[in-house]
Amino acid sequence: FLLMFKILENDVRVNQTIELINVFAAVRSPDEPYIVDDIAYGSEAERNADPCTASGCMWPKSADGHVYVPYTLSTSREVAVIERALQSFDSFSCIRLIRRTNERDYLNIQSLNGCYSYIGRLYYAQELSLQQSGCVYYDTVQHEVLHALGFNHEQTRSDRDEHIRILWENITPGLSHNFDKINTLNQGTPYDYGSVMHYHKYAFSKNNQPTLVAIPNSNVEFGYATEMSQMDILRLNRLYGC
Repeated sequence: FLLMFKILENDVRVNQTIELINVFAAVRSPDEPYIVDDIAYGSEAERNADPCTASGCMWPKSADGHVYVPYTLSTSREVAVIERALQSFDSFSCIRLIRRTNERDYLNIQSLNGCYSYIGRLYYAQELSLQQSGCVYYDTVQHEVLHALGFNHEQTRSDRDEHIRILWENITPGLSHNFDKINTLNQGTPYDYGSVMHYHKYAFSKNNQPTLVAIPNSNVEFGYATEMSQMDILRLNRLYGC
């Protein structure tokens, strides 16, 4: 735990923070969601489901052209950081994160055991966890909301093998599933090393050696986004027809 807080003091970016917090929060009770990195599933079997964006779990568009995503916020600390990140979607998309009144489906934002979200819209109260000790950063909030809107991690893209090489031999045993490739819909956009949804090169390393290397140029940096990239924004707008 001393190591975890030392790293947080050094302002580690979104994916490193999520990874660390969720490793420390790995023990789950039977009524908690099944967590893979920062993505929640109702059960382990759901990990093999079709990608959200291919199976209709987007949030609906209203007649005025906006996509309203209601939320509740059950935390008393750093509310301003969370709400600033939620409202940032107003400035570059038709997504509107709004406080819930009586809507049936909504994001129930809480400080639970780690940083995680489900992929896409579910039904009724949908957990989105931002643990107060490590997850309340502008980029982390955007990252988890993008999951809730239907997006997976960048390095799981269907075309990732053309841009990223996975060094399986350096991955901590039992955690290689975090690098599974998904049959994603990429909205006709190129691979984005600057995406706020991209892992860093040492994610889940067992030996302090890289688990991800850019190809063909191994010097390309990734996993240090401090906010959504222009490509993240373009994909979001294309998916939701903003």
